[in-house]
Amino acid sequence: MQTTTFEQVQETVYHEKLTNGLTVYLVPKRGFSKTYAVFTTRYGSIDSHFKTRSGEEIHVPDGIAHFLEHKMFEKKDRDVFQEFSQNGASYNAFTTFNRTAYLFSCTDNLEKNLHLLLDFVQEPYFSDKSVEKEKGIIGQEITMYDDSPDWKVYMNLLKAMYQEHPVNIEIAGTIESIAKITPETLYQCYETFYHPANMLLLVVGSFEPQEVMQLVRNNQANKAFPPAPQIERLYPTEPPGLARKRVEHHLPVGLPRCLIGFKETKTGLKGEALLRRELTTKLLLDILFGTSSPLYQKLYDSELITDSFDFDYSNETDYAYSIIGGDTPDPDKLVETIQQELTTYLQGGIDEPSFERSKRKKIGHYLRALNSVEYIANQFTSYKFNGTDLFDVLPVLETITREEVEARMAEHFRFEQMAVSIVRSASKQE
Repeated sequence: MQTTTFEQVQETVYHEKLTNGLTVYLVPKRGFSKTYAVFTTRYGSIDSHFKTRSGEEIHVPDGIAHFLEHKMFEKKDRDVFQEFSQNGASYNAFTTFNRTAYLFSCTDNLEKNLHLLLDFVQEPYFSDKSVEKEKGIIGQEITMYDDSPDWKVYMNLLKAMYQEHPVNIEIAGTIESIAKITPETLYQCYETFYHPANMLLLVVGSFEPQEVMQLVRNNQANKAFPPAPQIERLYPTEPPGLARKRVEHHLPVGLPRCLIGFKETKTGLKGEALLRRELTTKLLLDILFGTSSPLYQKLYDSELITDSFDFDYSNETDYAYSIIGGDTPDPDKLVETIQQELTTYLQGGIDEPSFERSKRKKIGHYLRALNSVEYIANQFTSYKFNGTDLFDVLPVLETITREEVEARMAEHFRFEQMAVSIVRSASKQE
């Protein structure tokens, strides 16, 4: 077992790659009562086209990664939910575009819950009857998302920005796509992406790292796994331009929702270059659109935005984009004003006080977040899968300069890469 100490944030990470390929990270937090464990596979909704262990190229139905996540909790002769509850643990799972995670938190019975987590994820059981039943359940979930204004305006923006990349496809798929899922396709995906060599286990909280690492070693030593497959994901080539400049949808809403997205054209970044782009862009967004910025105050005073106004940046090796917006009484005026203000910033630059204020704010938020085991549990694996480290954020953030942020602004905010998604009230439909 190796240790890495991050002096600036006073964190020590214990890590080991087991003989079966599983990478384990332990982050002890002395004095904390709660412990989180997250068992994650590098497999998400965008991984629907790949080569199997035998080298066969297949294209599985959209939504299968999410479907598989649901089915992992169902076993032939045991109730995983009940077992976690009996052990006093809170449990959950989620699927994103890039990963599927299974997790629990507890204040007691860590050993029992950790064995349970590892065992149920590594014991797949899919039957024709249970798969057919699940199609109805997930079909209801898909319908619910179709009726959600927040989800609809977000997914429509991704569909406007991306022409070919599967990030423009619903994570849960469609009712038509999940109808094609069978136990055989589920096993194909499981055998390809759920091998320990494609997975990461993180435990963060109050525990003795030597004891927990030995527990994981013993658990994995009692199981047999085939050699790790050489995973080959097959993604289409994404053109640099947008699919559409604007998408509008109609649902029953009190106020219209409006999101503005800027699509990155530069892909392939990894490690520190990827981390630096993320931190520089998030700092830029806070300078321009944070609650203390002049632009935010102008939009708020003009009653063009509400407290729902927000921004975010998604940063992955093969795609990245920023999103800005929220509820607004006048989506067209909001888009026009933001474009005008961005043009002013692009011409005049960013003043030093605003840069320093946002940088100090970001550093403070980050340091406070490290006091949360939930935050570490949710963020650590995502950074690791991108070849970066959550605990490297501070030293990189400290070195970012105003000139670097201004250069990033000119690179990122290009209006030919800007798409708009709006959800208006159904009563406004002409």
